[in-house]
Amino acid sequence: MNIGDKVRLLRAKEQGVVSRFLPGNMIEIEIEDGFRIPVMRSELVLVSPMEAERLLKPSIYEPQKTVAPAPPTIVANQGIYLAFAPVNDREYTLHLINNTDWEFPYVLGEESAGAGGGVQFRGLHSGLLKPKSQQKMNDLYAHAKFEEWPTFVVQGLWFRAGKSSLRQPILKRFKARAATFFKNKTTLPVLNQPGFLTQLDAETDQSQVPTNQPKPTVIRPEELKAEMFTPRSELSSISVERPTAVVDLHIEELLPKGQNAGLSMSRPPADLLKLQLDTFEKALENAIASGMSDITFIHGVGSGALRTELHKRLGKHANVKFFEDAQKQKFGYGATKVTLK
Repeated sequence: MNIGDKVRLLRAKEQGVVSRFLPGNMIEIEIEDGFRIPVMRSELVLVSPMEAERLLKPSIYEPQKTVAPAPPTIVANQGIYLAFAPVNDREYTLHLINNTDWEFPYVLGEESAGAGGGVQFRGLHSGLLKPKSQQKMNDLYAHAKFEEWPTFVVQGLWFRAGKSSLRQPILKRFKARAATFFKNKTTLPVLNQPGFLTQLDAETDQSQVPTNQPKPTVIRPEELKAEMFTPRSELSSISVERPTAVVDLHIEELLPKGQNAGLSMSRPPADLLKLQLDTFEKALENAIASGMSDITFIHGVGSGALRTELHKRLGKHANVKFFEDAQKQKFGYGATKVTLK
């Protein structure tokens, strides 16, 4: 028995669709008018495809229906979204939306940290999104566990019958960041309900740029040659110091030896926090510039101010793939491992 299967109760008249598996051998089913009820697995029986077609009304788990618009004069080329629709104030459902005039064959999965620090991929769904349609994936994303949400990976192709230009496939990764995710609540395309979303095909497709747009800058060979032979003495002197794999941000490690106690007592807490953050920023940028795959920062537990500020900055950084608490047996929640793109 899987999510989306059509079932009926053995000792009652209700029929519905499996929406979630609950603890204690319980299953949540969605019945008529969108109501959800918990039922013991032993009280349910699967409905055959022929019986489901005759007896059950279509649900959100049925293959998506294509909106049949009038023949368009202008083709919508962009509008592939990952959307999160609130079920209540605690849970979200994940949807993939195609608001274009193209068919969109897709694969959707999750990336998360695996054993040994590697990245683990888990496939969630695959299928074909018709133009102006959407597909619900699951409803497993809880607000309370937002920091544990995985990185979502979407791979997709473009198809339109007849003559059309060849478009490049999509391969996008999306990690929800609290600093930006909850700021822009909007009406979700196709679904027409409030929620949060991110556009996966936002980059300009050069094959679809109208002819009245400005032409790209022309590079002249003689200018390029002159640029290549221009001395770069100021650049050659730049060197990047590769940081250690583990950077300790405790004040006693950052202040000069023998002066820790006196300097730390005389300097305001804001200055000490700035020193820790400056050290963090420099080590992070040098790790990125030197090609490191990950780096760990020991920030301690304390009041939590340093950890909070580090996570806030990491959540906004374009070159950070994901971050997580590290070495919990040794540091508890006092260290953060950052995996870089």
